[in-house]
Amino acid sequence: MRRVTSRQNPLVARFKQAARGGTDLLLLDGAHLVADALAAGVRIREAAIIDGGDTGAAARDAKRHAEEHALAARLGSAGVDVVGVTPAVMDALSPVRSTSRIVALAERPQFDDARLYGGGIPLILVAVDVQDPGNLGAIMRVAEAGGATGVVAAGRSADPFGWKALRGSMGSALRIPIVVREQADQAVADARRHGCRIIATAPRDGQSLFGVDLKTPAAVLIGGEGPGLAPALIDAADDRVTIPMQSPVESLNTAVTAALIVYEAHRQRHGLAVS
Repeated sequence: MRRVTSRQNPLVARFKQAARGGTDLLLLDGAHLVADALAAGVRIREAAIIDGGDTGAAARDAKRHAEEHALAARLGSAGVDVVGVTPAVMDALSPVRSTSRIVALAERPQFDDARLYGGGIPLILVAVDVQDPGNLGAIMRVAEAGGATGVVAAGRSADPFGWKALRGSMGSALRIPIVVREQADQAVADARRHGCRIIATAPRDGQSLFGVDLKTPAAVLIGGEGPGLAPALIDAADDRVTIPMQSPVESLNTAVTAALIVYEAHRQRHGLAVS
């Protein structure tokens, strides 16, 4: 394993560019995401692992560090270029406050409509203008956990493959079909073309979540933080759904809204009774 000791190495520039976004590469920060990407068959271009310079930490966390080096060995066996770096170089490679010990650059997964709508009875979450990458990551995570078939990041939503959203998804973004649409109207048109009912979430004046039929193919529109969905999107939907809330609470976090809807759909589709 070759070693990089200078923060001026071109490796650092590549990781910093990926962290800023706007490239076709993903920044995978931490052993969990790197291992998930490897298991999901995502093509990893290069990886870096702290190699030396932290013997005290190694003594305290020998098992974890051994697992990280085993992961690095697996990456090497898969043809990934793995380099050892000093802690100072890793500080430059990893954008998180508590620096990780292993990071990687990978190619973005490519999902088409066949994958997005082809997994049984479609249940698509359409995140519209969800600008907080942590919230978007949590939506992707709950979508996979609750059995939704895919997620669309539409409008001014955060990049679902940015490093913050990836960390928030805990690896789900590497497995569940995710697509990006510049316009919410485009996402709605795509869903209609694939036979989905359009269900818009609204904080009030909609049908109760527990009364709406979620057993049929559906695309659920979830608005961003603050303003929620545009009135035009709500008016054009087939159904409007509202989650019952006790006063004076007026709205829920976008990821919480997604979770409640996904699991109500799971309950209905699997014939589970409310106990």
